[in-house]
Amino acid sequence: MLITTTIPYVNARPHVGFLLELVQADVLARHHRRRGAAVRLQTGTDDNSLKNVIAAEAAGTSTTELVDRNAAAFAALHEPYDLDFDDVLHTSRDPRHRAGVERLWHACAHDLYRGRYEGRYCVGCEQFYAEAELPGGRCPEHDTPPERVAEQNWFFRLSRYAAPLREAIETGRLRIQPAQRRNEVLAFLAGGLDDISVSRATERARGWGIPVPGDPGQVIYVWWDALGNYVTAPGEQTWRAAERRIHLLGKGVLRFHAVYWPAMLLSAGLSLPTDLVVHDYLTRRRPQDQQVRRCHCRPARAGRPVRRGRRALVAAARRAAGRRHRLHARQAGGAHQRRAGGRHRQPRPPGHLDDPPLPRRRPAGPCGPAAVRHPGRRRRDRGFRPA
Repeated sequence: MLITTTIPYVNARPHVGFLLELVQADVLARHHRRRGAAVRLQTGTDDNSLKNVIAAEAAGTSTTELVDRNAAAFAALHEPYDLDFDDVLHTSRDPRHRAGVERLWHACAHDLYRGRYEGRYCVGCEQFYAEAELPGGRCPEHDTPPERVAEQNWFFRLSRYAAPLREAIETGRLRIQPAQRRNEVLAFLAGGLDDISVSRATERARGWGIPVPGDPGQVIYVWWDALGNYVTAPGEQTWRAAERRIHLLGKGVLRFHAVYWPAMLLSAGLSLPTDLVVHDYLTRRRPQDQQVRRCHCRPARAGRPVRRGRRALVAAARRAAGRRHRLHARQAGGAHQRRAGGRHRQPRPPGHLDDPPLPRRRPAGPCGPAAVRHPGRRRRDRGFRPA
């Protein structure tokens, strides 16, 4: 069994989102090892990215120095968090990687051709976007305007593999979990596939990356380079022989792993991954972005959101109506006594010392249900149940 994580860009220090993926992969590998399976767990770093070059220029250092320093920080996560990985591949300096990426390029040569591309490119995503995919003209992941790029590149005939990919997903040969992400991929395939650019001009890449075999004026697209690590680290023989090939990944790179990577493998005549396990992001919401309501049952915690559903709102409205009814009944009772020659006094204001205290009932909320008394009937509110 082969279990892999994605390989992160090393333009900055590690963040907790990638640590989440490392821990998930480690837990999954330990689970299968305890069940007696032979598991190979691998990770690595994505060094050959334009964003790494830009980060090095901003820091006033060489790209090699920045990449090596940050890659070491990612590798150092394994010891304090007790992560047990069998292999860590660094794409810029591992001799297995460049040779393996070149072999993958040659294996897909029948689906590669030269062409001109013009479009919007997000350096943060290392991805071209269609205009329809940019709400307000900004990248949906980074909220920045992608730059417009026009250049001669190598293209991969992705459009040839829409039907085989759909068949692999629908039959379960390529399992995508959870089902929501599987449906996203099928919807994307239903819209048809266009051929994709798989190289960059050497000048725009600042000379950083793996050159296209036989074309020194181009470097291999960073995603073609990075996705190849799943095969270049274990080797083609180990990849083919694995009973299960499981990729753990974040939802932001689903398209690359569920569409581009399987199409590359089909083109090269290699086995597909068997499982894609997709996780969401770890996010931090600002207090002003959500309504916060204090619970009356226990002390409030800062920034703790409490959602109120329709049932809770209806119950609150009924309680308020009941209080108004009781108040009006007391006032009407005082006026009747004056007209009938009874005790002549002004109606007592609500909350008078002679009045029995109104029952203080806990509002329906996340702490549990509340009993609500209504005029003429008794009803128990079920309260709010968190989703």
